[in-house]
Amino acid sequence: MNPALLGLITIVLGVGGCIGYFWLSNLLLDTVIFPPRGPNAGRNINRANAIRPWLFLAPALLALGLYLAYPVVATFWLSLNDRVAGGGSEFVGLDNYVQMFGESKFREAILNNMMWLVVVPAASTAFGLIAAQLTDRISWGNIAKSLIFMPMAISFVGASVIWKLIYDARPQGTDQIGVLNALWVAFGGEPQQWLTIPGWNNLLLMIVLVWIQTGFAMVILGAALRGIPEETVEAAIVDGASPWTIFFRIKVPQIMPTIVVVWTTITLVVLKVFDIVLAMTNGQWETQVLANYMYDKLFRSFDWGVGSAAAMIIMLLVSPILIWNVYSANKEMR
Repeated sequence: MNPALLGLITIVLGVGGCIGYFWLSNLLLDTVIFPPRGPNAGRNINRANAIRPWLFLAPALLALGLYLAYPVVATFWLSLNDRVAGGGSEFVGLDNYVQMFGESKFREAILNNMMWLVVVPAASTAFGLIAAQLTDRISWGNIAKSLIFMPMAISFVGASVIWKLIYDARPQGTDQIGVLNALWVAFGGEPQQWLTIPGWNNLLLMIVLVWIQTGFAMVILGAALRGIPEETVEAAIVDGASPWTIFFRIKVPQIMPTIVVVWTTITLVVLKVFDIVLAMTNGQWETQVLANYMYDKLFRSFDWGVGSAAAMIIMLLVSPILIWNVYSANKEMR
């Protein structure tokens, strides 16, 4: 079938199905279940009005239960079981977790994820804040913002391919197509396989995510900076404050809640980082991260128990930050 026609049919059926659901559910509620007539008309109207919001929430709750709650429960159950010969499974309790914590690759993944959590959110937020401040002060600021934000439009795999070419190394004596090695050789060094050097390779992978997320931080923090009352800045200028003091003592404290939200949002991305590591090193040379470790266990080793246990660890790390973000957003809206 023609893809355009298929897309049109999907849209028509999806929108039509939503309209039909809400119309039919309200019709049944008002005419069959709680009809607004007879001696109990007032009570029926109140009951119908109390139930009506749940009719609108029901599809979303069903989708969340089917695509979020059920997979979490199923994954947790898989993490407590192990495959046996013949295709069945056997309950092993916490053995998969014990095995996972005993593996050096898992400990390496945890350590690397901690490094990512320290470097990437801090660097992305700092660069985004600096870019937001500076681009508002130059005439071609909108062009600069577009260029900084552009990496956000690139997939993680696409960005990884770009940066893998930047880190590319050719034999000594040949032209270097990798920008980093070209500069390194120009200053008298020998070509390096950068992605195979433990320690440095993790930092080079982090640069890719910082490059992508800086644009996001810049847009959000730029909007927050523009929302600062001009009176506070003008008062600081009258008092003789320097631009440095105005920025760090006046502006930054006023947008601190936004900075924290940006920081935690990027932290969530870091905890789930997978594409960059898979495309650039595949977890080799001591660059393993939790999501890549989980993928290796589930789809390469077919160790569903340990792989599911790794998925639960990722969920446990992500959940507190996610809950805090939702709480903060609700607090800001009050």
